[in-house]
Amino acid sequence: MFQHVFAEMNDMLEEIVKHYPTAQDSHKQVLLQKWTMLKSMSDGIMEEWLSFEEKMSGFREHTMLPPVFSLGEIPEMGMESFVRGQGYFKLLMYRQSIQQFSRIVYDYPNSLIARLYLAMAHLHLEEITEAMMHLQWILPLAEHKKLKAMIYNALGCIQFKLSDLGKAQEYFTIALQHDPTLPEPLLNLQVCQGNRGQLQYGNQLITLM
Repeated sequence: MFQHVFAEMNDMLEEIVKHYPTAQDSHKQVLLQKWTMLKSMSDGIMEEWLSFEEKMSGFREHTMLPPVFSLGEIPEMGMESFVRGQGYFKLLMYRQSIQQFSRIVYDYPNSLIARLYLAMAHLHLEEITEAMMHLQWILPLAEHKKLKAMIYNALGCIQFKLSDLGKAQEYFTIALQHDPTLPEPLLNLQVCQGNRGQLQYGNQLITLM
């Protein structure tokens, strides 16, 4: 539901970046007004999202199964950068999400959940090398089956993007073996077999917390 809105916002921002350096004074003022409007929209969206996420977290804490990662065990999850990075990710603003989670990894280099978000965000931006680096770092340390399943699913997506369908299907199968309830690898297997449809990854991250 957010894709259309953010596509328009990104187009407007690209116009500002492109034309501002050479614009005349009157045109610069118009571009600055557009930038101010975009900044106000971005801040408003984030504030609303943070409020919404706080309510969602409260519901999960009292009604759902124990998460793979919990605030009591993972202190970086309480950082504002984490909440903002998670919000940007869900709003499909992957570059901004990467900026936030990179700050966390700088302070907590062993953070599996922050690196997983980074991997998924890079993957959405088709930055395969960066995504692979984080996934390969996480995999030997992953103990929970759902976490392993998400990693293998993402690795399968990378192999698909690299046109190695055999390896991709192998990784999707391994992901299902770790967690048969994870919907993404099954859908991705169908993409491999039918060579149509859209790869799914990162949609289930919220279930880890």
